Amino acid sequence: MPDKNGKFGAYGGRFVPETVMPALLELEKEYRKASADPAFQKELRYYLQEYAGRPTRLYYAEKLTKHYGKGPIYLKREDLLHTGAHKINNTLGQVLLARRMGKTRIIAETGAGQHGVSTATVAALFGLKCRVYMGKEDMERQELNVFRMRLLGSEVCEVSSGSGTLKDATTEAIRDWVANVEDTHYIIGSVLGPHPYPMMVRDFQSVIGSETKSQIAERGAKLRYVVACIGGGSNAMGMFYPFHQDPEVKKLGIEAAGCGLDTDKHAASLTLGRPGVLHGSYSYLLQDDDGQIKPAHSISAGLDYPGVGPEHAHFMDHGIADYHSVTDQEALAAFQRLTALEGIIPALESSHALAYLEKLMPQAAADEAVVVCLSGRGDKDVQMVQQVLEGK
Repeated sequence: MPDKNGKFGAYGGRFVPETVMPALLELEKEYRKASADPAFQKELRYYLQEYAGRPTRLYYAEKLTKHYGKGPIYLKREDLLHTGAHKINNTLGQVLLARRMGKTRIIAETGAGQHGVSTATVAALFGLKCRVYMGKEDMERQELNVFRMRLLGSEVCEVSSGSGTLKDATTEAIRDWVANVEDTHYIIGSVLGPHPYPMMVRDFQSVIGSETKSQIAERGAKLRYVVACIGGGSNAMGMFYPFHQDPEVKKLGIEAAGCGLDTDKHAASLTLGRPGVLHGSYSYLLQDDDGQIKPAHSISAGLDYPGVGPEHAHFMDHGIADYHSVTDQEALAAFQRLTALEGIIPALESSHALAYLEKLMPQAAADEAVVVCLSGRGDKDVQMVQQVLEGK
């Protein structure tokens, strides 16, 4: 748990303008009250089960297991949730909290569009005004998700500043929140931002790991590895946290190496970054020698962020989890491999976790079970993958 200042060891905290501090303190107070309120927890469970579709399946990937000759390999099917990704776990929790606090307006940032779609969905469900900030480049890469958000009644604001990606969208969302904090709740999409967001998003996403723990026990499998992709890190933290005191279960987070770690086109904040402050918290960031934020690159818009959640930085420093990276090409190969072998089209984000099986499975023992978090489905990525594979 974070300390009273919202820090996980050296990381986290609240690095925000004074005007936002009262809202953060109110949010933490209301979140802690809601967490201990059986009525809130009952309402959240209702929407997770009846609306979002929990629990998700722990699917035995038989052909993928045979492909590697080790395992068994299981897929935690967050892609089967309503809106097609794990993001709905967090947005449902936060929108219920926003209603409890009397907020009438919701804002969010999004990269791949999955968090934006999820936020627009819950805003429509509860009849709240919603604005989603999205980088210009990401809007072009995820045109279908932009249409979905608008169809759901949300305003999508194009952000052209900087690199026109998730970092810049997050900056604009924070500016909006500072100006409209009285009636607006900012639904941050990952385990990022100032305290209490990293803790709160982690808690809402921990349902992934908690379900996995009970489902793998029902199978009688010997769980050795849980694997998840890392951008900001919400699906990974949701998977890792329920196992954080279990050293027998190795927790592997996979970052985007983009065009390669020896190039300047990657998003490997933990592998090649160093600590600094971005978007309200202290964690590992991609920076130049002067401390300026370097642009991140990944074929996956959802991983295209130059930082990572502070609890992941804490986990890395203390050996609670290990972090590795795979390239765009390795992720593309994994995207095609799972589709061909199992008939499941994964999101490009999840494909990074799947790609690491190429390195992990040769080292794994024959009876050690592996769970890969399939954080989202790949419908949104199919058109872009087609263009890349066909050289357009």
